[in-house]
Amino acid sequence: MSYYYGDEPPPYYAAEPYSAELDQLDLVNMGQYNVQDAKTRFSELLNLVERGEDVVIAKAGKPVARLVKVVPPSKRRLGFVKGHLPEDFFEPMGEEELEQWEAPIISSTPMH
Repeated sequence: MSYYYGDEPPPYYAAEPYSAELDQLDLVNMGQYNVQDAKTRFSELLNLVERGEDVVIAKAGKPVARLVKVVPPSKRRLGFVKGHLPEDFFEPMGEEELEQWEAPIISSTPMH
């Protein structure tokens, strides 16, 4: 069963409520297609996804999958630490330094 919103005829509908990471508002804004329609119109659906629209594929009226545009990760610049590391940065810690490192962290902010 589908829930229609306002006076909008199909295909402007959302799937019946279910628990998933999408909220119902997201489902209202996505086009939903049954498996047979998706198979028949796959190229068209990919074009929609390329333009930034999300497409939901449903089986027996229940959403099963969501097609979304793949956004390539941005390139990361290496060497992001500013300044210079001291020459002994990779040397083992001394006893005093190790004790300070392993000591419990004490906050000066009172806890309520």
